[in-house]
Amino acid sequence: MIQVIIKFILLVGVVISLWFLTVVISGNDLNEQDSFVIESGQGVNQISENLHKESLIKNKFVFETWLWLKKSESRVVAGVYSLPDNLSIRQLANMLVAGPEKAQGSITLLEGWSRPFMAEAVDKIGLSEQKFLRLTNSKLDWVDDYDFLNDAPNSATLEGYIFPDTYYIDEYTNEGDIIVKCLNNFDRKMTDKLRDEADRQGKSIFEVITLASIIEREVPVYADKKMIADIFLKRLDVDMGLQSDATINFITGKKDPTPSLDDLQVDSPYNTYKYRGLTPGPISSPGIDSIEAVLYPSSNAYYYFLTTPEGDVIYSVDHDEHVANKNKYLK
Repeated sequence: MIQVIIKFILLVGVVISLWFLTVVISGNDLNEQDSFVIESGQGVNQISENLHKESLIKNKFVFETWLWLKKSESRVVAGVYSLPDNLSIRQLANMLVAGPEKAQGSITLLEGWSRPFMAEAVDKIGLSEQKFLRLTNSKLDWVDDYDFLNDAPNSATLEGYIFPDTYYIDEYTNEGDIIVKCLNNFDRKMTDKLRDEADRQGKSIFEVITLASIIEREVPVYADKKMIADIFLKRLDVDMGLQSDATINFITGKKDPTPSLDDLQVDSPYNTYKYRGLTPGPISSPGIDSIEAVLYPSSNAYYYFLTTPEGDVIYSVDHDEHVANKNKYLK
């Protein structure tokens, strides 16, 4: 009986080993070359997860185990990889340890930047500022590939959807490639949980991103973003103007913390002092903190706020208190 059990265990071991080796040496069945980015500091588990999501490996366990057997877990090199089609795990592991062959660089797009600011960053890495602006000037060129654009009006640009982050690039990266990287990142960051919450609250993704883009330009601290989100949402509920200085600066292109009286009179649908409700669209690319603030605001009794020259946010319950705080903190 013991001999039967031993033989059975050996047989199972042989079958598992054969299966493991088959997975290691078999290709991924993709028929076209693909690029893959490993960011600095990413561990094997995260790399494995990303490879599996993009169908570049069939089995995460086999990939991770193969790296462990080869003692290569800590030897994977960050960078941008151009991966041939039908690549096996064995071949892939060798490539990731050897490092990418192409010259590498990066581009950083910051939270709160609008498309023109991002276009300037694109220009600084030697690509066309005008082409970037042209390619991002209409959602219609991208909506078939990205369903999160569905609820935006047909007149919408990609303002607000070009997710701010640092992106690896190489000598073959063009303006369209950068936009795809940003939209793919937005698609990942706007998780099913966040989309379901927006739907539960009766908000479209476009509305969430529009308000988040305003909040992004108002304050940098997450706790204040959640407070101001609640203030803006209350104003929208009672048909009160948002009165956001950030929207005025979007119109004028200025960076002044306090717009002039003349600026406040500019006739534009983005002037939230003259027109109530949300702006026609986002005014910047919000980070995930601002998006979450809109969906998970901090309930409070305030309807007004101001930011001091030192960066502190002062909240007021009503207009009289707000005026008193302006006289106290802004003079």
